[in-house]
Amino acid sequence: MKESKLTMRELYETDFALWLEQTAILLQKQDFQHLDLPNLIEEVESLGRSDKRELYNRLTTLFEHSLKRCFTDLIQDYRGWTDTIRRNQKEIKKLLEDVPSLKIYVQQIIDECYQDALLLLKENPDYQSYPFPEICPFPTDSEQLLNDIFWE
Repeated sequence: MKESKLTMRELYETDFALWLEQTAILLQKQDFQHLDLPNLIEEVESLGRSDKRELYNRLTTLFEHSLKRCFTDLIQDYRGWTDTIRRNQKEIKKLLEDVPSLKIYVQQIIDECYQDALLLLKENPDYQSYPFPEICPFPTDSEQLLNDIFWE
């Protein structure tokens, strides 16, 4: 470990990148007594929350753009929405490959993500005249949702 007059806890507050580096060194050495455990635990827990938040946001965006693509007549925007749908399908698949335990979470949040996407559109004056369905018309099976073309 590099010599530092700061404790690991102080380092966390002043130089996060160096704190990460030093924490990794301590873990590799199995020097557990010098770890800043409260902040390490917080950071590890936040990693899981971050993945869940990313999944939630990407799924909501996928539904929002699918609704626009399927239920509006703004043909000039279809290509951009289609690109966004495909990009989110791809990114969600990559996230689920990296964090397989999130596959269960998809089923837990799918209805909420759809409702959030619907609310975003209902609140937007540009889309208030369109009759978006209250119940999700898209596949709720994650395999179909992430692999099929369901918006044409």
